[in-house]
Amino acid sequence: MKQPLLSGTGVALITPFRRQQETVDFTKLEALIEYTITSGVDYIVALGTTSEAATMTPAERSAVQEFIVETVSGRIPIVLGLGGNNTLSVSDTLARTNLDGISAILSVTPYYNKPNQRGLIAHYRTVAEASPLPVIMYNVPGRTGVNLTAETTLAIANECPNIIGIKEASGNIGQVMEILRTRPAGFRVISGDDALTLPMLALGADGVISVIANALPNEMSSMVRLAMKGDLKKALPLHYRMLPLINAIFEEGNPTGIKTLLEIQGLITNVLRLPLVKASKPLANKIANLYNEYRGQH
Repeated sequence: MKQPLLSGTGVALITPFRRQQETVDFTKLEALIEYTITSGVDYIVALGTTSEAATMTPAERSAVQEFIVETVSGRIPIVLGLGGNNTLSVSDTLARTNLDGISAILSVTPYYNKPNQRGLIAHYRTVAEASPLPVIMYNVPGRTGVNLTAETTLAIANECPNIIGIKEASGNIGQVMEILRTRPAGFRVISGDDALTLPMLALGADGVISVIANALPNEMSSMVRLAMKGDLKKALPLHYRMLPLINAIFEEGNPTGIKTLLEIQGLITNVLRLPLVKASKPLANKIANLYNEYRGQH
């Protein structure tokens, strides 16, 4: 199986909704895809956490996936978010899903069940065997309630050749370094935290799956490319220029903050599906002020 490159900047694409009945706004979705591609992102992550896939019906998820594949039209790779806390259901969904136009699967660690490390190994082993495409693990203990340790990550990486990397969002740089230090050849370590992307790249990581890249695709992509070339002197000012906005958009959760920023930019209508709600007025004002300051720095 030919492995996709999947390095650099991946954008964790949001899903724009219309205000009326909260239906998917495919016109705005198309515009956002074009904006991110033409601004230099290296690949798109469809139906990840940032997309609010958890609040979509199966028919909506299928329609969004198909639309993204058609719109991208092979210009850059697409990674599909497909995971869950029922291992057999994930395997069954992988078997039933049309994966035409998809390069890899991003599969989150099982949430709520709180499996131990042996359970996580067994889960990913089963997913890897069921998937016809390469799999990227997604470790985000702040959401799932369980941490995929460095030891477990490396055990899976060495056992399952179809698992080609990990999106690491533990926030634990020590854990990231341990994975990077002894990972097998070709195993990708991808930042799942915009604010920690530059430090992770300096340590040898392979890029980022980014939320802020919905709004600042050129800036994040430029910073990542510079850092991956070893030019930290030029990458650092871009990192610090984006950092206040990055921190602000996560203050009340994701995608609450990024949708606020995208509406300020005029790219979407700010509609979220319950149980998520719009940013508070103080945060919305803060994001607007920070964005105005950011634009003034250019």
